[in-house]
Amino acid sequence: MSSSCCPPSGPGRESVPAAVPGGGAHGIEQVFVPAQTFAMGDAHGDGVRPDGETPVHPVELDAFSIDATAVTVADFARFAAATGYRTEAETFGYSAVFHLFLAAGADDVLGRPPQTPWWLGVRGADWAHPFGPSSTVEGFEDHPVVHVSWNDARAYCAWTGRRLPTEAEWECAARGGLAGLRYPWGDTVDAGRCNIWQGTFPLVNTAEDGFAATSPVRTYAPNAYGLWQPVGNVWEWCADWFDPGYYARSPRHDPRGPEQGTARVLRGGSYLCHDSYCNRYRNAARSSNTPDSSMGNAGFRTVA
Repeated sequence: MSSSCCPPSGPGRESVPAAVPGGGAHGIEQVFVPAQTFAMGDAHGDGVRPDGETPVHPVELDAFSIDATAVTVADFARFAAATGYRTEAETFGYSAVFHLFLAAGADDVLGRPPQTPWWLGVRGADWAHPFGPSSTVEGFEDHPVVHVSWNDARAYCAWTGRRLPTEAEWECAARGGLAGLRYPWGDTVDAGRCNIWQGTFPLVNTAEDGFAATSPVRTYAPNAYGLWQPVGNVWEWCADWFDPGYYARSPRHDPRGPEQGTARVLRGGSYLCHDSYCNRYRNAARSSNTPDSSMGNAGFRTVA
């Protein structure tokens, strides 16, 4: 795994959501991304080599529509209620919670990885209990759903007849037609435009922006295409397998990622990102995790 603000990977099981019925209503507003050729990748030297953000390369995409916001708790709750779907966090019985937000007893903490001890494996943590079994999502219905794996996100897509964006589609949409910039709004950090960490990681979060963890999906101004918060707030799953060397051989038109792999791409960074240790709330930034991994700072949005 390539980012210290994401938890360690799960075992890597990929499942097929064959049992999920179709016909579900997807009520998220759509924004239109016109057909174009854009420069994909890190033009500023901000990334680290293992993330594979270079070389910058031209990508041609046909027009597409994408969710204006990440899928919310309310959206996912409708899906779960209509289908009876249980996420992998619910099936496995645990998920990854950042230590400052723990809402569980000591017996519910199943472990913490020595390399990233701020992440806890918590029994009973899932999309409806994001900080542990003593938490709920009441009052957070307009926040992005978290503790959903790539497999879970694909199951939601099967219900609504949609799909996850390719990595190229995601970056094109996040850029909002502004070529070569670090962020959806420009080249300089602006904590008033996205939900990121304030303070000293991982012990002090001053929450100067008003949010220690997730914020509602329409908290900050949208980019030029109308996407709300593509960077910061939560990582977003993409369709592609992850390969740090893929950009060097990526096709020019509509790249879909490697044909196989062990981890799926995550984009956009999260509320745990900060320049001091995880500068990945950028248009070009990449991370990855296994398709069955879930965590308290990752969600998704979909495309038509």
